[in-house]
Amino acid sequence: MTEPRLKFAAASGRVRALFEGHEIADSANAVVLREGDYPPVVYFPREDVEMLVLRKTDHASHCPFKGDASYFTIYRDGNVIDNAAWSYEDPIEGADVIRGHIAFYPQHVEIEMSGTTETRGEAESQDGPVKVPAHDPPYADIDPLSRD
Repeated sequence: MTEPRLKFAAASGRVRALFEGHEIADSANAVVLREGDYPPVVYFPREDVEMLVLRKTDHASHCPFKGDASYFTIYRDGNVIDNAAWSYEDPIEGADVIRGHIAFYPQHVEIEMSGTTETRGEAESQDGPVKVPAHDPPYADIDPLSRD
């Protein structure tokens, strides 16, 4: 039996997303997605995201394992970051757990979880910084035959 391509897990403890030092998401119910060799991605339930700072854009992408992604621009204190967050509004079968969730690009938003801070591509832990590569767009338009 082959191992599943998508691995979802409840985040342990509280997870926060900070944009320029301002909290834009805070959840005890976040989901962590691990997909192949890509870095993990945190998906926040929409009700735990400060939706007043996000505006949906016309940008879209497709992932054969999750479906069509919609994107959001962050507007906060005069800062505008286009397509800095995404959501699978109607994910395909097998990815239903992220329906109604939003994820943020790590190069734009700091993710704090379980004593670790992932800051725009780097994670700091008790052992020092760990490189977390940025991914743009997040696992989108992957040729399913090109990777195991």
